[in-house]
Amino acid sequence: MEKKIEIYDTTLRDGTQAENFNLSVEDKIRIALKLDELGMDFIEGGWPGSNPKDQQFFSEIQNYHFTHARLAAFGSTHMAKNKAENDPNLKALVDANTPVVTIFGKSWDIHVRDALRISLERNIEIIRDSLGFLVSRVETVFYDAEHFFDGFKADRDYALATLKTAKESGAQCLVLCDTNGGTMPGEIVEIIGQVKTELGKDTRLGIHCHNDSEMAVANSVLAVTAGVIQVQGTMNGFGERCGNANLCSIIPALVLKLGYECKAGPNLQKLTSTARYVYEIANLAPNKYQPYVGASAFAHKGGIHVSAVQRNPETYEHIRPELVGNVQRILVSDLSGKSNILAKARQFGLDLESDDPLVMEIVSRLKELEAQGFQFEGAEASFELLMRRASGTQKKYFDLLGFRVFDQKTTEDAPPQAEATVMVRVGGRIEHTAAVGNGPVNALDNAIRKALETFYPQLKDMSLVDYKVRVLPDSPGTAAKVRVLIESKDQKDKWGTVGVSHDIIEASWQALVDGICYKLLKSEGKGKKAD
Repeated sequence: MEKKIEIYDTTLRDGTQAENFNLSVEDKIRIALKLDELGMDFIEGGWPGSNPKDQQFFSEIQNYHFTHARLAAFGSTHMAKNKAENDPNLKALVDANTPVVTIFGKSWDIHVRDALRISLERNIEIIRDSLGFLVSRVETVFYDAEHFFDGFKADRDYALATLKTAKESGAQCLVLCDTNGGTMPGEIVEIIGQVKTELGKDTRLGIHCHNDSEMAVANSVLAVTAGVIQVQGTMNGFGERCGNANLCSIIPALVLKLGYECKAGPNLQKLTSTARYVYEIANLAPNKYQPYVGASAFAHKGGIHVSAVQRNPETYEHIRPELVGNVQRILVSDLSGKSNILAKARQFGLDLESDDPLVMEIVSRLKELEAQGFQFEGAEASFELLMRRASGTQKKYFDLLGFRVFDQKTTEDAPPQAEATVMVRVGGRIEHTAAVGNGPVNALDNAIRKALETFYPQLKDMSLVDYKVRVLPDSPGTAAKVRVLIESKDQKDKWGTVGVSHDIIEASWQALVDGICYKLLKSEGKGKKAD
C-alpha cells in the first residue's frame, strides 16, 4: 500500500476562529510563506466571500510564489434562495483566483432542517449545483462534509447520499468533518470503513477534526490508517472552541512513527521554528508543554532521568528532538543532582568533572536558593550566572552604590508617577542617573540602563518582554516573599532571570541585574541562549 499523505493547513482560516487569535493581512501572508517553506501541500487562506480582509489577502498573495503549497480559498455551498450562477459566495471563490477551492455543505439532517430550514432533497440539489458551478471554473475542488460523523450516526443513508452527490459532481476529495469534535477514535475507523465500502475503495477521502473531546490528533492519525489521503488541521491546534487537529503533532506522528510520506516530511527540522513563528506573529505565548515542538517537550528535570538521558537519550525521549527542530534541555531545580549540573556545565561551556568539589557546591547552593523561593526552570540565564560565579569565571561588570525609587500619586484621578535614581561604579568611574517609567520597576529598569549604556552601548538593543510576579506561601499576607521572573531579549535571543525578596523592588532589581549581566556575557560570546 502506498503510504503518501497530503497535509492541508487551515491555520489562516479555521485557526483564526480561535479566541484571541487575530491576524492582519500582512500577518497571514508571512505565515503562508512560512507554511510553504515547511512543505504544506495545501494552505487555506480564508473565506473570500465573508469579509474584506480575506478578499484583500487573496488579492495580495498573487504577488508571491509558493514553492511547495497550493493555495485554497474556502466557502460554502450556495444559499438556498439563490441559483449557483448568481450566488455571491461562489463568485467570490472563483474571483479569488486560487488553484484550489474548498466548499462545505450539510450532511447532518438536523442542520438541513433546523439551520438551513430546507428539505433534504433541496440540500442535495444545492451540493450538486454548487460543485457543478465550481468544477467547471476551478482547477481543483474539495468538498468538506460538515458534521459528517454526527450526520452519519443520525441518518446513515442521508449522510452517504450527500457524499455520493459530491463525488458524482466532481469533487476531487471528500473531507469527512468531525465539526463538533465529539467522535471517538473507534467510531472514526468504523465509519470511514463503511464510507469506503459504499463509495468505492478508489474514493479520495480526507479528515477534518476538532478537539472538543481531546481526540483530534488521535482521530486524524487513525483516519489515515483507515485509508484517508488528506489530513486537515492547524499549526499548534489553533481553532474554534477547543481547537482543531494539531498538525505539529500529526505530521511527525505520521512521518516518524508510521512511515508515511508527505512534502513536509523532509523539512521536519523546521517544524519547531515554524510552530513558534506562528505564535510570535499572533502575539501569543507558546505552549511550552506542547508535544514535539514545545520548549519542555524534551526537558529533563529529575537527576535520575538526566543521568540516564546523558547515557542514552532513548531512555526518556520517544524521538530525537533534532528531528523536529527542537533541543534537549536539562532543567535545574531542587530535584537536581550532579548529573543535571554536569549537563548544564557542558551546555554553558564550563569544564567540570563529576568528582569536582565545585559540582556539589553548586548543587548545595542551588538547593539553598530554591528553599528561599528561587526557581530556575524559567530562568536559565540566572542559573548560568550562578554557575559562573561559583566557578570564578564570571566577570563583575559594575558595582551598585545605591538606588532609590519614588512612586507618588498627586490626585485621585491622576495616574501614579514613578521615578528611580541609581548610582553605580564601573571601574573607577561613578555614574549617578535618574529616569521615570510606567511604574517603579520600569523606572528602575530605565535608570540602570541609562547609567550603564555609557559604558556598555550593546545594552541599547536589549529590551524587557515579560515580567511576572508570584507571591510565595512562606509568610502570610503582604509580609510574604515574592518571586520575580523577567524575560529579556535582543535581536537574536531571549533569556529568563529571577529574583526573590520580601521587597518586590529588590526582587525585581535582582532579576533586572541578572538580565543585564547575561546580555553583557552574551556579547562577549560566552553565554548560551537560555530558553
